[in-house]
Amino acid sequence: MTGLVTIFGGSGFLGRYISRRLAHQGWRVRVACRRPEEALFVRTYGVVGQVEPIFCNIRDDDSVRAALIGADAVVNCVGVLAEKGRNTFHAVQEEGPERIARLAAEEGVARMVHVSAIGADEESPSEYARSKAAGEAGVLRHMPDAVILRPSILFGAEDAFFNRFASMAQVSPVIPVVGANTKFQPVHVDDVAHAAELAATGKAAPGIYELGGPDTHTFRELIVQMLRMIRRRRLVIGLPFGIGRLMAGIGGLVQALSLGLVRAPITADQVANLQSDNVVGTGAKGFADLDISPIAMEAVLPDYLWRFRPSGQYLAIKESARNLRRH
Repeated sequence: MTGLVTIFGGSGFLGRYISRRLAHQGWRVRVACRRPEEALFVRTYGVVGQVEPIFCNIRDDDSVRAALIGADAVVNCVGVLAEKGRNTFHAVQEEGPERIARLAAEEGVARMVHVSAIGADEESPSEYARSKAAGEAGVLRHMPDAVILRPSILFGAEDAFFNRFASMAQVSPVIPVVGANTKFQPVHVDDVAHAAELAATGKAAPGIYELGGPDTHTFRELIVQMLRMIRRRRLVIGLPFGIGRLMAGIGGLVQALSLGLVRAPITADQVANLQSDNVVGTGAKGFADLDISPIAMEAVLPDYLWRFRPSGQYLAIKESARNLRRH
């Protein structure tokens, strides 16, 4: 075995790809998560005993320190898109990363990789973006040679973006979009995992890397492209930010009254975040500096969005049969 890496959030959407890659490189992988009993699947990424899920609460010093003991490298993938209970932006994305970095430095961990997000900005109107910037600063205070990755919106088989809107398109004739003209640079989850792998193994120079895919699209264009792939015609309606804030207010009230049983479709902070483009900044270090060629959406989306088509996996067969009848 090459060494031991602790991956906080290693069973999540991005974390599982990083865990698999490092296991394949021969590392022992310690997957630190809140519910290790739900993360047993990560054990299959390596030989017996190579990948092990353990309990960890990143809000607690002792819990984090225990997860770091003996580690040669640490990767932090933990983040939240919306606050829930004690998992606030401040606790998870500001205090959490700094706690991990501080304790990693105390434990003599050689390298740290921290996953942030494009748009991290201490002056942003979005608390999400401000907490991401504060988390980065906290990491660099204690681990100045850390590698910080700022991906744009992630896509992949388990994503919460294309899957969510494709599922909506199955039942709704209308797809409402707040921030329809906001630009994104979607990036494949495994390309970001590749960057994290290089950083964790010491093959990437310290610093901040902004990671975006090869193509830039508006929010509306992404939804239209998704609809084309699942062979569904739906009306895509762009909503003003004012309407988005109203929707967030009503959704938040319903969520509170239902004690969280009904989740708001969008939050006020997400509306604020959508007012800024989510693309790689001019002059920023990125995939090219890591010698990685990011894959395009068109090469990946059909592999997992086919199940949202009217006839699922049989649509291609039906289309082929229709052509035969014509001849």
